Amino acid sequence: MFDLLYLGFGEILNIKILLVIFIGVVVGVIAGLIPGFTVAMAIVLTLPLTFGMEPVTGIAAMIGVFVGGMSGGLISAALLGIPGTPSSVATTFDAYPMAKNGHPGKALSIGIWASFLSSIISLLILVTIAPQVSQFALKFGPWEMFALICLALTIIASVTGESMIKGLIAGLFGILISTIGADPIMGFARFTFDLSVLRAGIPFLVVLIGMFAISRLMESLEKPQMEKDLKEKQKENAAEVAFVLRPIKTLKTVLKKPGTLIGSSFIGSIIGAIPGAGGSIANIVAYDQAKKWSKDPKKFGTGCEEGVVASEAGNNSTVGGDLIPTVALGIPGSAVTAVLLSALMVHGITPGPLLIVEEPGIVGGIFVAFFIASFGMLITQFAGMRYFVKVTQVPTHLLVPIILMLCVVGTFVLNNRVTDLYILLAMGIIGYLFTKYKFALAPAIIGVILGPIAEVNLRRAFMTNPDWTLFVSRPISLTF
Repeated sequence: MFDLLYLGFGEILNIKILLVIFIGVVVGVIAGLIPGFTVAMAIVLTLPLTFGMEPVTGIAAMIGVFVGGMSGGLISAALLGIPGTPSSVATTFDAYPMAKNGHPGKALSIGIWASFLSSIISLLILVTIAPQVSQFALKFGPWEMFALICLALTIIASVTGESMIKGLIAGLFGILISTIGADPIMGFARFTFDLSVLRAGIPFLVVLIGMFAISRLMESLEKPQMEKDLKEKQKENAAEVAFVLRPIKTLKTVLKKPGTLIGSSFIGSIIGAIPGAGGSIANIVAYDQAKKWSKDPKKFGTGCEEGVVASEAGNNSTVGGDLIPTVALGIPGSAVTAVLLSALMVHGITPGPLLIVEEPGIVGGIFVAFFIASFGMLITQFAGMRYFVKVTQVPTHLLVPIILMLCVVGTFVLNNRVTDLYILLAMGIIGYLFTKYKFALAPAIIGVILGPIAEVNLRRAFMTNPDWTLFVSRPISLTF
């Protein structure tokens, strides 16, 4: 592995490649903070631009976008309460309350440091135990995946808000709407009520944007007092900008929680190494486990520092985890790494278990590009923080149309379907009603994201073997 790193530094330490990585990080951060514009979409848009590059340069550019995008969702999650990406849903639970309490800079700083440090931890895991973790991930059948999702779904009980019953209803609602559209195994239409708008299903990103963003916009328009509140908080926010420029304090805050940081990073790395899992699951599971192991779990959801550290560490460490099966076995851990593999194939490089032996320079370049991109993300986020914090000072009547436009554009470009815009409006209204009648939004979003994965793996398990005892007799599944 040290030989790989030596080769990687030789490949990457070039002004042109370093500049490409930095540009990729900036593009990724911007893509991550726009609600609905996923990291996978940014990577796909980047792929054609890499065709004329050298293989190492092209891969380095996409890794820069990958790392930047995974951290970019923090910005809108903390400042607006709207997850920029599905993998930053749990970040809104504590980062947004912290920002609303007059500490937006602190929320961003903690999230950025947690993102950076967890990326470095996942890189160390990637470099040292890639083959071993990949072999462990390959042991995951549908029974283990279903058990993992059930574990992730237990967080619904932790984020139900004031009423457990209302929270569970919201979670079940999310799982219910995830079943609308074509059956994932057989392809039959179900629960569509013969409406063409529902035949393609309800994309979870549309639900996320609608329930979090559109509903919040409706709520803000209903509260003209918000303008006055924002002006009253401008002095606090101005003081917070000064605080932001001294990130050493927040670094110490993060380092004071080593158990949460390291534990969440390991959770994210392991889940990232499981093909088909990804950051949205890791973000939720890491937050849930941090809350369960905390000495004071009641503070979670109120602007807790530990909650921000756990969610962002779990989210960003999946980058290293994603790359483990990709590098060691040629198996993509997510849609993003699938695009990375396709980029290798475009350049005539065959991914697979022999990649490390046949193309050690490429593999070393991936490791080093990830390392440099992590530092690029840290610099980009802190350099732009004073501008990110100012988002909280923009008057509501200016902020609402801008966010609405980004939400509509982000929704449309997902599938290029006008019908998704109708679903966006419907989900916005439902989210608004949920908020008005004190139903927590987070359980619904968790249900929408995890429900389809649970269903597919449950049905695959029974199609493979109808014996239900396998869920409790297989060691990994039983452990989950």
